[in-house]
This record gives sequence, structure tokens and C-alpha cells, in this order.
Amino acid sequence: MDGKHMQIGEVAARTELSLRTIRHYEETGLVTPSARSQGGFRLYTEADVARLMVIRRMKPLGFTLEEMRGLLKATDLLDADEQPDPAELEALLDRVRGYEQAAARKVEELRMQLERAEDFAATLRSRLEAAALESGSVTGPAAPA
Repeated sequence: MDGKHMQIGEVAARTELSLRTIRHYEETGLVTPSARSQGGFRLYTEADVARLMVIRRMKPLGFTLEEMRGLLKATDLLDADEQPDPAELEALLDRVRGYEQAAARKVEELRMQLERAEDFAATLRSRLEAAALESGSVTGPAAPA
């Protein structure tokens, strides 16, 4: 290898995605290895890793494979050497803005879920502390491991 290409194992380690997941994204057309070795091994570039990281960040926000494909297509067109005409450029930017707004909404939803989960954990902690005081055992909350 020439240092610019990585095999799938290195890509998996860098992206924290499984080999199976990376292969699945290839099968669905989201990411295609930039090259193949003489032995047929998939070879990836930094651009391929960046693409996988976009997918990795979209997945926990609940974006579908089709939505991922749509964003990647828009960013590919924006990053192309040949710039789109002004009307197409504005349409592409609008599409990316839509994804940004959807991501912001999903992040806010996750923040609300986290706040509720923290409140729930605090309620349980308070209940345990109150029960410990009532029973006379003053062990308090468990220390972190």
C-alpha cells in the first residue's frame, strides 16, 4: 500500500464501525472503496473515512439510509470540481440546510430524553437514600467502580 490507502480493518478501527457495517454500507451504495488491492482487498482513502464518519454521526440521530444517501449526494455535488450553476447550488445548499435543521431538532429531542433520564436516576437515588436513612443504614450511594 502507498500510505494513502487503508484496508478495511484500519478503517473499522478509525471509525469504530464493524467490518460488517462497512460492508453493508458498501452494499447499499453509501460508501464505495476507492480501490482494490491486487489481492482484491478493499482499499479506502481519507475521503472514504470522512464519508463513513458522516454516516456514523447520522445513524444515532435516526436518519434513514435514504436520507444519508441524499445528504451524501448533495455534499458530493457541492464538493465536485465542476461547480453547479447558481440555481442548482442554491437548491443543494437548501437541501443541506434541511438536514442541518433536522439534525438540530433530533439533538434537542435527545437532550430532552437525557434530561428525563437524569431526573429519573436522581429520583431513584433520592428514594434509595431516604430508605437507607429510615432503615438506619447509612451506606449512601454506591461508589463508582
